[in-house]
Amino acid sequence: MSKFSQSLSTSYSLSITAMEEASRVGQREADIDHLFLAIAVSEQTAGQVLRGLGISIDAVRDAVAALHAEQLAGLGIQADVPGPGRIVFHETEGYEWGERAVKIIQEANSSGKRGDAAAVLRDLVGEPSGMIESILRRLGSSPDAVRAELDRVEGLATQRGIRKRGDALSGAVEAFIPAPIDEVWRLLSDASRLPDWDPMIGSVENGDVATRVGQVWSTRARSTRPDGTSIKVKRQYVNQKVQVAALDHAHLVEWELTLPDAPGANSRYVSISMEPAAEGTQLQIGFAWVRHSTSSWRRIRGFFFRPVNRYLLWIHLAQLRAGISRVFR
Repeated sequence: MSKFSQSLSTSYSLSITAMEEASRVGQREADIDHLFLAIAVSEQTAGQVLRGLGISIDAVRDAVAALHAEQLAGLGIQADVPGPGRIVFHETEGYEWGERAVKIIQEANSSGKRGDAAAVLRDLVGEPSGMIESILRRLGSSPDAVRAELDRVEGLATQRGIRKRGDALSGAVEAFIPAPIDEVWRLLSDASRLPDWDPMIGSVENGDVATRVGQVWSTRARSTRPDGTSIKVKRQYVNQKVQVAALDHAHLVEWELTLPDAPGANSRYVSISMEPAAEGTQLQIGFAWVRHSTSSWRRIRGFFFRPVNRYLLWIHLAQLRAGISRVFR
C-alpha cells in the first residue's frame, strides 16, 4: 500500500472510530482522548501493540472517565456526569476534530513519516498536554513502554485467507473487534443478523445460523438510513438472495448476494476470515463485485468507471468494518 493510500485509510478509519467514541459520551468534538480510544481498537500494528500491553478499549474508557472526573474535582466542580450511552455517530451529524487531534494527525503525515496508526500513536504519546501520558500511567504503562513495543513489532505482517476472484472488482481491509472470536462468529454466521452490520441489507426472511455451504435466504434492501431518512431503491434491486458461499466454523464465512429481479447485475461477495487476538478478534474483510454480463458495452463502461468503482469499494469496506465493530462497542 502506498504512503498516500495508507494515510488516507488510516485518517478515515481513525476519524470514524474517534467520533463514534465521542458520540457515546454526548460530545460532538473528537479530542486526543477519543483518538487514543480509536487506536486502541485499530487493526494496525499500533492497536496490536496497545492490546499486547493489556490496554483494551474498556480499560482506556475507564481511565479517560476517571481522568475527566479528577480534572473536574480539581476545579471544585462536583457534578453527576451522565454515563456513556450507545454509539449514535452514524445517526447524527455535526461532528468535527478538535484542534489538538488535528495537529497530531497532521504531524503523523508530515515529511518522513508514514501516516499510519503507529505514526499517530508515536506523536500522540508525546503530545505536550500530558493527557495521554496520564492515561497511560493509569493503565500501568508509559510513553516509553509504548514506543519500545512499537520499535519491537513494527514491520511484522500476517497473511490471511480471503480468496481472490478472477473477473471481479475486489478489495480487503483488516479489522480488530473487541470481543472473543466465538461471539464474533455468532454474529457473522447468523443470516438473521446481517442487517446489524451490512449497510445494504434491511431485512432477512426466516434467517438463522449458517451451517452449510449453499444455504439460501431471501432478503430486502435497506430502505431507510440510520438517521431515519428514506433511501430510494429501484424496484429490481429491492429483493435480494443471500447464500452461504464458503464456511469454516469460527474461521471463515463468505456470503454471496444476488438480485433475482436483475439477473444481469453483478453478484456481491462478502468474505470474512477471523482469528483470535489479544483482547479480541482480528478480521480480514473481503468484498467483491463479480460481473455476469458479457456485454462489450458493460465492459467498456466498467473500464472507464473503474476509479469511481474502486472508491465505492473502499467506502463499502469501511462501512462493513465500522458496522461489525459497532455491534461490540
